[in-house]
Amino acid sequence: MKSQYGTTLQIGFVLALSILLGLTALRFETDDTFEVALSEQDVVVMEEVAQTEQEIKAPPPPRPAAPVEVANDVVLEQETLDFDATLDLNESLDLSGPPEPPAPEPNEEEETYEEEIFVVVEDQPELIGGLAELQKEIKYPNLAQKAGIEGRVFVQFVVNENGDVVNPTVIRGRHPLLDAEALRVIRLAKFEPGRQRGKAVKVQLAMPVTFKLKDKK
Repeated sequence: MKSQYGTTLQIGFVLALSILLGLTALRFETDDTFEVALSEQDVVVMEEVAQTEQEIKAPPPPRPAAPVEVANDVVLEQETLDFDATLDLNESLDLSGPPEPPAPEPNEEEETYEEEIFVVVEDQPELIGGLAELQKEIKYPNLAQKAGIEGRVFVQFVVNENGDVVNPTVIRGRHPLLDAEALRVIRLAKFEPGRQRGKAVKVQLAMPVTFKLKDKK
């Protein structure tokens, strides 16, 4: 093998050189026609954009003027005041003095107390003798007894400044006979008058008068 190595190498160089020369001798033909295909361009439509109006802001108000300090030693301009110092010696002087004060007006609160009818006062009227004594004054009507009519009659009235009953009225009746008797009995009642701020006043009250028959044995 070693004896043929040089020969084989030379043959290889010759073959390679032959192939290289053969390639350079070849003529390469080229096609002169060359076409370029251009694709159709897309049409872009431009839309008209409406312009927005820019808001015009009002200018900021001017800054207030800074106060100017005045030195203490600055003398301000003096104004001349014109006083009329003349006095008429012949003019008579009014020596009658100041006018008299007006007469005091009547106390409106006292007048209101005299006219107003209270419902609740500081000191409520008290029935002299109590309700039990007043019930003893009842004279049961005969017709109501025979008919077996019983019940309670509520009477509303005003206790005046003297403790007397004024304008009694039945506000819840039971029977006309019993109602009339209840009014008669209430008119007989005597009260300690009600007082507001220590003053006797008119007070409105309501009181029941009970009619009950005795059980028959």
